[in-house]
Amino acid sequence: MIVIEAEAPDDAPAREALLDRCFGRARKFKTSERLRRGRRPAPGLALVARDASGGLAGTVRLWPIAAGSAGAALLLGPLAVEPERQGSGIGAALMRRALAEAAESGHRAVILVGDAAYYSRFGFQIVPPGLTMPGPVEAERFQGLELVPGALIGAAGRVVATGRREPERTAVRAAA
Repeated sequence: MIVIEAEAPDDAPAREALLDRCFGRARKFKTSERLRRGRRPAPGLALVARDASGGLAGTVRLWPIAAGSAGAALLLGPLAVEPERQGSGIGAALMRRALAEAAESGHRAVILVGDAAYYSRFGFQIVPPGLTMPGPVEAERFQGLELVPGALIGAAGRVVATGRREPERTAVRAAA
């Protein structure tokens, strides 16, 4: 049995290890990561899937952005499921819950960079050609979903990060 719930602060090490297993350390150099780095996910939109023992089986987070002229939106990602559990419906359950929570919270649109064959079943489509990311992405992987009909029509301009920044971590120096 899998339970989907809000991510807890102490989930961070398990989440990061899961993301490394699924995507490798190169994930930290992707264009989408530029929008997430140093930021916090949108309130209430960092979710985990737990197995019966409480272990982390999957994760998804949504991040506040401005989608060019379309205005406020969310960036989805990364979505990850333990490799041995992929194909069992955990990712789809996380997606459905995340999108429902985003819609209930009043968000208008969600964008992502990902596999079109996977995300199209949730309603994602290629974004309008005038909308750009802050770095290279393959056009067929740059997708959007309107939670409010028309939210991305005619969208143009650059996607930029918005929302709360993570508190800066400062080194603590011991007194000599």
